Amino acid sequence: MASSSASYLIGVDTGGTYTDAALIEARGHRVVARAKAITTKGDLAIGVVEAITQAVAQLPQGLQPRDIGLVSVSTTLATNAVVEGHGSPIGVVLIGFDAPMVERTGIAQAFPGLPVEVIAGGHDHNGDARVPLDLPALDAALDRIAARVDAFAVASTFAVRNAAHEHAARAHIQARTGKPVTLSTELSTDLDAPRRALTAALNARLIARVSTLIDAVHRAMAQLQIACPLMIVKGDGTLALAETVALRPIETVLSGPAASLVGAQWLSGLRSFILSDMGGTTTDLGILRDGRPQVSAQGAEVGGWRTMVRAIDVRTVGLGGDSEVHLGAHGKLTVGPQRVVPIALLVARHPEMLALLEADLADIDGGSSLHGRFVLLPFGARGGAPSAELSAREREVLDKVTAVPQPLRRLGGSLAAQRAIASLKRKGLVQVAGFTPSDAAHVLGLQSNWSVPAAQMAAQLACRLRDMKLPTPERTAQFAQDVWSETVRLSARTVLDTAFGEHLREDRLLHAVCAGDGTLGLARITVTPTVPVVAVGGPVLVYYREVARRLGCEVVFPEHCEVANAVGAATGVVAQSVTVRVVGDGSGLFQLHAPVGARPFTDPQAALQAAEELARQTAADAVVAMGASDPQVRVTVQKTMLPNAVSDTGLLEAVVVAEAIGRPQAVG
Repeated sequence: MASSSASYLIGVDTGGTYTDAALIEARGHRVVARAKAITTKGDLAIGVVEAITQAVAQLPQGLQPRDIGLVSVSTTLATNAVVEGHGSPIGVVLIGFDAPMVERTGIAQAFPGLPVEVIAGGHDHNGDARVPLDLPALDAALDRIAARVDAFAVASTFAVRNAAHEHAARAHIQARTGKPVTLSTELSTDLDAPRRALTAALNARLIARVSTLIDAVHRAMAQLQIACPLMIVKGDGTLALAETVALRPIETVLSGPAASLVGAQWLSGLRSFILSDMGGTTTDLGILRDGRPQVSAQGAEVGGWRTMVRAIDVRTVGLGGDSEVHLGAHGKLTVGPQRVVPIALLVARHPEMLALLEADLADIDGGSSLHGRFVLLPFGARGGAPSAELSAREREVLDKVTAVPQPLRRLGGSLAAQRAIASLKRKGLVQVAGFTPSDAAHVLGLQSNWSVPAAQMAAQLACRLRDMKLPTPERTAQFAQDVWSETVRLSARTVLDTAFGEHLREDRLLHAVCAGDGTLGLARITVTPTVPVVAVGGPVLVYYREVARRLGCEVVFPEHCEVANAVGAATGVVAQSVTVRVVGDGSGLFQLHAPVGARPFTDPQAALQAAEELARQTAADAVVAMGASDPQVRVTVQKTMLPNAVSDTGLLEAVVVAEAIGRPQAVG
């Protein structure tokens, strides 16, 4: 058997257009191979399997797939499912909640019709049970809902002070149904019970979806004879064993931008920078300061819902190489925020579509906004009835859509049909192809990986629509230049917003800078970030050199920047933070509150020592369980004292936080 003196890792990232894979030699700190496959939104596993297969085929001579020590995947699956409102049917059990608390969860607004059962139980702020857990009421609730749900979410009042009722409810539900149960305290240690309940519900809805992807990757690894741990990137950029993440998939929201931040640091070697990760669908922006990413203190906000999941503080804008180009009144040009399939990519996959573009150009009426636009099923989609509820018109239109692209003017001949197609696109059941910045880049010679003739024809059609006259080569090239320049302007603006820390309203000064004018009257205007911009993602080389010129800033394109997300997936660490509190009542009694329960003390130093030991051990055990070896643990203690206190006997509250970090335990 061939053996390796180095540890080889594979990182995989699923983006809006491409699924990237990177083969890393960890000890040599270098990328030895990279691969790209089209992201198959109909079944993400297809693109992931293809990317891994291509990466394995590039193993250095003498190595075999069994020499791979780790496979790590960052996925948009959870984020997209939350944003689009998709997920499995679940039941929610709320313990000790009153009616206003149930309302504040937002579950009824997020998921109309989802069964929510409220039973007696829960604890008070001291961690003492208010009333016993009502198991007969739980049995009655299970009789009503168990047959029609795939998973459960459980949240109890003051469970972060004492989680006994949550654990008892899970044991009871699993014994009765055998179905997975998410506990709110496993996702957050904050007191806000309604938000914990919503986070648990979101998590429960995602378990089946993420588990399907994990199973598919495991099957691909088995087929390729890769026998090693499979890790998943979490939203804070750290890793966890896939089996652990399968039960807590909500922790993978914003997994993609988190991986790109880790990868950008690994590739660039910089410790402070603005990240701009431009993909096909979105641009994700974040900040690294002194080697540490900014993490959202309020929890990740996804799809309009503020979760309690630890994730990097990232700003996502609908701007990418595949953003839809719109032509408004008087030829006004806008880019994004929706994504469409680039015409150049569509024809590269379906060469027969070139003839349809020629027919659109030959149409003597010309000028139709539907020319050069096509409808098809998502790449990798399989047949079968969709899970989303559809109107009669939507179902009628969907029945006509196939994996082979069809002209939008044929399927969307009426306004009602066009509205149905737009609705199906929002639900992820169809995709539309149209002109994009990627097509403009093909026309300008800045990109050539897809069909250049198709991009040129699509640009002629769009130019004809804007100018309402036959396009000349000069006007067509100018149209493509205008699309490219507008994409650069929007990119520069997103970088400045990140540097400012807020979105300032558009004004003439900022517009002049981002549009590349640089002057207003007789004044020269410069607005420049004070730290470098690290640009990663497939399209950045097309746009960000000009962003650097317009902003007068340093833009770093690290080697292999096109697959930084995949590199980040492979090179992250396993980490876990555990919080334990010690609360004094002013009379000499000190209560230790931890996820495992509450304990009383009369000696504050004994309580603090027990809290530190418990936090340290719990964090270390969690990191080992998530696939790390030899974790390092750092403990911090923040105390709040009574006025004029001179010793720990005057302790009001101590917050003990243990942070454990370890490298993944690779095999090979």
